[in-house]
Amino acid sequence: MIDFTFTEEQEMFRKAAREVAENQIAPHVAEMEKTGKVSMEVVKALGEAEMMALTIPEAYGGLELGYTARLIALEEIARVSVATAMMLQVFALGIEPIVKFGNDEQKEKYLPGLAAGERLATVGVTEATGGSDPTAARTTYKKDGNDYIINGRKCFITNSHIADTITVLAKDEENPKVFSTFIVEKETEGFKPTHEEHKVGMRGCNTGELSLENCRVPAGSLLGVEGKGLAVAMAAIGDVGRGGMVGCALGLQTACLEAAIKFANERVLYGKPIMKLQTIQNKIAEMKVDLEAGRLLGYRAAAIQDSGKRSSNEFSVAKYFTTEAAQKAAKMAADIHGGYGCMEEFAVTRYLRDSFVLGPSAGTSDIMKVIIARWAIS
Repeated sequence: MIDFTFTEEQEMFRKAAREVAENQIAPHVAEMEKTGKVSMEVVKALGEAEMMALTIPEAYGGLELGYTARLIALEEIARVSVATAMMLQVFALGIEPIVKFGNDEQKEKYLPGLAAGERLATVGVTEATGGSDPTAARTTYKKDGNDYIINGRKCFITNSHIADTITVLAKDEENPKVFSTFIVEKETEGFKPTHEEHKVGMRGCNTGELSLENCRVPAGSLLGVEGKGLAVAMAAIGDVGRGGMVGCALGLQTACLEAAIKFANERVLYGKPIMKLQTIQNKIAEMKVDLEAGRLLGYRAAAIQDSGKRSSNEFSVAKYFTTEAAQKAAKMAADIHGGYGCMEEFAVTRYLRDSFVLGPSAGTSDIMKVIIARWAIS
């Protein structure tokens, strides 16, 4: 018989993650919304709470709690701030290639600092010519003595302006079908963050462009085997990036449901709370069903991942379902608020804007359906 309950340790961790979210992140949300800028106090709080260390081995200063714990943390943080959860999930996305494909020297150099929050990570894959199709990317590398020289531009990169440890995907200048990944440090000559995006939602989570112009990195920066870069980058996106988006979506759905219930119990029309109206109860029921179904899909995929098996297909299903359900929940929550759902004083307006960013992140819903269909017919 399958046990669908969390362990006592996981429940304690959920409580701790919720306390971090409510006590150390929530006070900064209004300012993040107002300025659109990352709160470095929030980043510091995440580091002190060891939220970057969850999937890093203990041997390198991590907690090694696994992917179920990571999903718990993201869900609790997204309930308070989807922007912060998105930032945190991409830190892990940048960490994963080093954990899985880094050599001992690379792990020793980068992982302790990443676990402590002293270093911040991201992945540079997406380009204007290649998001859903990374093979269309134009960023190139060439060997020059004991170094590699990288040229290109990356766009829509989360943590672009705050990350100092970036895993970059590039193709061989002489053989465009061959891809490799490199660890590029922010201080590297020829590397710089450029344009910063202004998104409709997830304000306070930095997204922007990266420029690599004759960016020279040592041979020791090659991550994994030369020519196998697509496997390095896409394994992280498939198993960790999409899993992270599930956590963001589940947290947002929870926030929408809680806000809708609170408002419906307090708002009085026709002499009684609107929660007494069946049409409102129907919306609440739909939101609850989607949330529970999404949790089952997401935590099932995380459990498979924790067992050491590939979970990209399961996470594609969970990512598609939960991000679509989060957009639906945000719309329903705003509808329940009526005219107040259009006023920025109410959090549901933020939830609605945040929900729009969930869909395309780590693979659009249409791309998820392509992956799911291939899995179904294979």
